[in-house]
Amino acid sequence: MLMNPSTAFGLVFTDELVRCGLREVVLAPGSRSTPLALAFLDGERRHEVRLHVRIDERSASFTALGLAKASRRPVAVLCTSGTAAANFHPAVIEADESGVPLLVLTADRPPEMRGTGANQVIDQVKLYGSAVRWFCEAGVPEERAGMVGYWRSLACQAWAQASGRAGALAGPVHLNLAFREPLVPGDAGEPDWPEPLDGRPDRRPWTGFEWPGPSPDELEVPWAERGVVVCGDGDYDAAALVELAERAGWPVLAEPSSGARRGPNALSAYQYLLATPEFVTAHQPDLIVSAGRPGLSRPQSALLGSLGVRGSLGVLGAHRSEPARRHVVIAQGPGRWADPQRAATDVALAIRLTAVPGPAEDSGGWLRDWRRADGAARSAADAVLDDDGDVLTEPRLARDIANHVPAGSMLWTGSSLPVRDIDFHLLPRDDLRILASRGASGIDGTTSAAIGAALAHRGPAFAVIGDLTFLHDAPGLALGPSEPRPDLCLIVINNDGGGIFSTLEQAAFPDSFERIFGTPHGAELKHLAAAFGLPYQRLEQPDDLSKVLQGTGLRMVEARTDRAAGAALRATLREAAAQAIRSAL
Repeated sequence: MLMNPSTAFGLVFTDELVRCGLREVVLAPGSRSTPLALAFLDGERRHEVRLHVRIDERSASFTALGLAKASRRPVAVLCTSGTAAANFHPAVIEADESGVPLLVLTADRPPEMRGTGANQVIDQVKLYGSAVRWFCEAGVPEERAGMVGYWRSLACQAWAQASGRAGALAGPVHLNLAFREPLVPGDAGEPDWPEPLDGRPDRRPWTGFEWPGPSPDELEVPWAERGVVVCGDGDYDAAALVELAERAGWPVLAEPSSGARRGPNALSAYQYLLATPEFVTAHQPDLIVSAGRPGLSRPQSALLGSLGVRGSLGVLGAHRSEPARRHVVIAQGPGRWADPQRAATDVALAIRLTAVPGPAEDSGGWLRDWRRADGAARSAADAVLDDDGDVLTEPRLARDIANHVPAGSMLWTGSSLPVRDIDFHLLPRDDLRILASRGASGIDGTTSAAIGAALAHRGPAFAVIGDLTFLHDAPGLALGPSEPRPDLCLIVINNDGGGIFSTLEQAAFPDSFERIFGTPHGAELKHLAAAFGLPYQRLEQPDDLSKVLQGTGLRMVEARTDRAAGAALRATLREAAAQAIRSAL
């Protein structure tokens, strides 16, 4: 074929990304992105990458996010010019906040077409602002010597920036790639280019990055008996913090997507403990170690903000608080840590305790008290849930799904009520991987992200999401017949609206609540499943759960619940747990 600049760039740039380690590509179709789309398709035919095509850019970008989050390596997502690129923005924001490595490739018209009213032209320069680790306006490919080295170096730099190998926290990078026509290869003939297009020998990347990792220096902290480890959402070394807590004799308060709800020190009902003022008053820690992005409840936020704060700590857990003496926040990476309460006394990449007296049982009754109260709350809450008999309730579904999906599964949770219900009821287990988009905690692209994560997991996967979340990303179900399909069971909890608002102060305004917060939709989800050819089952009673979860492939299970009854049940659970905790003091 005759080699034109756009085709040459596509071949060279994609080849270099594969050399760096690219294995997954998500494409939303369009014209201006043709040179890269054809090159990635050729890469799939050579079994170098797996290509996923989505008709909707938002779904494409969240599919890429799910793939990258589950695989922990950069995934490329490509679109054409114009508003197509704008639809990537929510996923870019989530990737930024969560530290998920994405290669965001937006095709563009050449500079001479900008500002002229030309079709499908917008300003794409730094379109995502500060939400990307790095931006590059790559320039229009030209037929001249030196281009190959530039394109290959560009691919390596983008890979290093996205993966964190350039020294910063992993995250999204944005390359704006302008192309002039022709966008497709020319007629058959001898390749015509002023220099070889080949990369380095032995398939080595053009540029190697052996950037030193984070400093191995650890913050040295004197051991304190009354310590607590709080683990929020994020991709960090959760096992090290679990080990730290077990060595120190501290409870682990771990959110579901932290990866830290495992081992004997992890508590399953800690949110009930933090919502009980009498327990919190009697169990103020001297040292808090937190990691990731905790933030699933107000009492949890109150605990993290207790350093130097006295007085009311919120609606659910109001009490007088003596300050913790030290709060160490484990950073997500260089320059990134979570401390929304502005209460951290120290930020470190790692922590080392000094003067630890010995096994947990030698460190007094601190851990024993937390465990006893946790066990009491767990028993009380389970009794309430089991008393509902054949009634489908969201807390019971969350408990049963999270505790009974098969070992080795992946579970994706919606960011509003599902992840909170699971947080209240998940037993410690180390054979289940739980993921969620908790960086910005939006409902955007949840189905697509779950599909992407399931494709990367390559094993049995489940997702628990709400009905509004499901409807918000209906295009994510549009997988063409040639596309890779996951082994994913989508469990949609349908309470005909925004159930989380029923648990908040807005519910106290009945005249306006249903219209602007409850937002009932009346949709028949089984028809939506049928439109996309998905196998569908409706869960009628809790005891049928194990049966409907069986199967393979992409499929849907609907569980219909009642919003008002769910809010009342959660209040009952809190009161029953609080009474049990008070009795255990």
